[in-house]
Amino acid sequence: MAEAHQAVAFQFTITPEGIDLQLSYQALNQIYLSGVRSWKKRVSRVRNSLIKGVYPASPSSWLFVAIGILATMYMQSDPSMGLITKIQQHLPIEGMGQTMVSALVFSTLLWLSLILALRFCLKLLLSYHQWMFEKHGRMSNTTKVWVPLVRLLSSRKPLLYSYQSSLPHLPVPAIQDTVSRYLESVRPLLTDPEFKRMSDLANEFESNLGNRLQRYLKLKALWATNYVSDWWEEYVYLRSRGPIMVNSNYYGMDFLYVTPTSVQAARAGNTITALLLYRRKVNREELKPSRVPGTVIPLCAAQCERMFNTTRTPGVETDVLQHWLDSEFVAVYHRGRYFRLWVYRAGRLLSPREIEDQIQRILDDASPPLPGEEKLGALTAGDRIPWAQMRKQYFSSGVNKRSLDIIERAAFFVTLDDEEQGMRGDDPEGNLDRYAKSLLHGKCYDRWFDKSFSVVIYKNGKSGLNAEHSWADAPTVAHLWEYTLATDAFQLGYTEDGHCKGDVEPSLPQPQRLVWNIPAEAQVSSSLAVAQALADDVDCHVFPFREFGKGRIKKCRVSPDAFIQISLQLAYYRDRGGFCLTYEASMTRLFREGRTETVRSCSNESSTCVHIHPHSTAECRRLFQLASERHQNLYRMAMTGAGIDRHLFCLYVVSKYLGVESPFLKEVLSEPWRLSTSQTPVQQMNLFDLKNHPDFISLGGGFGPVADDGYGVSYIIVGEDMVNFHVSSKYSCSQTVSNHLVLAIAEIFVDFSMAVSAFSNPMEMCISGQHTLN
Repeated sequence: MAEAHQAVAFQFTITPEGIDLQLSYQALNQIYLSGVRSWKKRVSRVRNSLIKGVYPASPSSWLFVAIGILATMYMQSDPSMGLITKIQQHLPIEGMGQTMVSALVFSTLLWLSLILALRFCLKLLLSYHQWMFEKHGRMSNTTKVWVPLVRLLSSRKPLLYSYQSSLPHLPVPAIQDTVSRYLESVRPLLTDPEFKRMSDLANEFESNLGNRLQRYLKLKALWATNYVSDWWEEYVYLRSRGPIMVNSNYYGMDFLYVTPTSVQAARAGNTITALLLYRRKVNREELKPSRVPGTVIPLCAAQCERMFNTTRTPGVETDVLQHWLDSEFVAVYHRGRYFRLWVYRAGRLLSPREIEDQIQRILDDASPPLPGEEKLGALTAGDRIPWAQMRKQYFSSGVNKRSLDIIERAAFFVTLDDEEQGMRGDDPEGNLDRYAKSLLHGKCYDRWFDKSFSVVIYKNGKSGLNAEHSWADAPTVAHLWEYTLATDAFQLGYTEDGHCKGDVEPSLPQPQRLVWNIPAEAQVSSSLAVAQALADDVDCHVFPFREFGKGRIKKCRVSPDAFIQISLQLAYYRDRGGFCLTYEASMTRLFREGRTETVRSCSNESSTCVHIHPHSTAECRRLFQLASERHQNLYRMAMTGAGIDRHLFCLYVVSKYLGVESPFLKEVLSEPWRLSTSQTPVQQMNLFDLKNHPDFISLGGGFGPVADDGYGVSYIIVGEDMVNFHVSSKYSCSQTVSNHLVLAIAEIFVDFSMAVSAFSNPMEMCISGQHTLN
């Protein structure tokens, strides 16, 4: 009861002598300081809205325009060509003040017009993408003019969202272009009769129903900010009724070789602090906008908006993403109990040492879980409809609703895991695999898979995270995790005995234990059984390839990403004896609210290269060069809005709204991606001093297989000498074994590096190939 009394700012009782009023000045002071923090954030948001609202100009530029207009009027010249006089006629004041006010009004209108003109020019410049398709060292005259103009209009220091209104909209490709590219992409996968049948379906669609669907899609593109993103989020993610654990959520790992501290509470303290510092930068828009590496071209930052204080809530037909502007606490899970941990005190962020102390209190709490509490998180791991029904029936009122609200409104979720993980012991490879599986699904009930992300801190100090996919894609989460790892290890640091730095305020209240009243009939066993069966079926293998990396590949004059993708084609061919539809994720964040597009990596060129290897080294070199160039071009097209799959997906959605069937679209959208791949980008190498601290290498992250009989392959190119692979498949499919594919990848890496290292004519790589795919 003591904690409850401390939370009350005042109490009053009515007695025969009158009203007895008791004030808690400490509590009132806390309320006041929290209000000050809230108002500071509001003022900051208003200021930032003004700054980014006039970008690429600055608010102070209005003063220069006004002074210029007044100066010309003082010289008895009318720069407005009579507009100032017309404004004077509509002002209620007279005399000198009338002239001054009319001049200021005209200055403001002129200033706003200049801002709109500058923004329009910047939007036109950012709509130019031909620079990506030019050969290295052969820049066209148009691009030579374009580069300094972009630099000029981007010279002011932007806020995180300054470029949003200047980013172009994603264009709708011509339907005949998409159909022809699709047919070209499936040619190596089909026999001649199969390709003939698919060509007939495609041509019939293009000449009839396709044009009708295209008109509706173009109408949406004129109205919507992005014609793909809302439907992609809704129908691919939120309307999925199966488990999001494994099937949708993905994970990120800690450093490979080092653990900054073995003290679990200390690692949690620094990690939580680093995440909240990142949130502060997002709220204040102090983060630099992400750019195409090596260029000044900005990328859309819209995905950052829902990074924190966000949860996915279940529904019977579709889920909903809920986002709150602020949250002063995080939700913590430990040994079947849920806690609310306040991370602000009197309007200030707790120090890492104070958060460590609070976490240690949770670790030392020996109280048992309440009935039904321990495995409650399994509801977020199983099918969505039972979770939606359970939530409505048992969590819509009373203490259950209040406790659930705390979890869902928390800045993020933290699991204090009682296991040890990492590359350790006598079986480092097996332990890495178990580490990956732990982050992907855990025990199926000790993560809250609906939160935007859940941080996991293990007993030995190792860390990681599990991210929900609907609100953002992996590069956004990777940027956050890079900052967290670097800030934890190099900025915040630890004392010699492994504890966080800083002082502890002795009067901090205890973490609040969440209270539940879960009836006996409200069982989570069915959701847990579904999730457990899914988790047990996942075969994860993590493989750090250390023989060489980006440095050696570039010496071969080959794009590292193209090298890896062609190697994956050959690895799959050796593993399964054929080719398959291959998915590589590419971003479309050159456009406003852009997310991803598919690069269909299995091409005619790559399959031909695979067939010839290793029979003729000279011919293999030539074909590898052609395949690499083809892959680079496919990647550029996907980035610039000329991809295949998002366009066909949206046409399919339109057909469903219109109630018409398309055999072509139905078949295209049902094709399985048996090889689903993604590169985890390293975006902030400046945060990591690999020269002086070479052991602080990130492992990247991974995801589950997309198809029941396929592989999920994630890879991260770390520094110059390492590539880390995360391969997943399902034990239930006898044809897929993650370890077998990894062994094939390692063998082919060496084979291909030897085969292509002697190119007589260095391949001409595009600007984007050198910078965006490394």
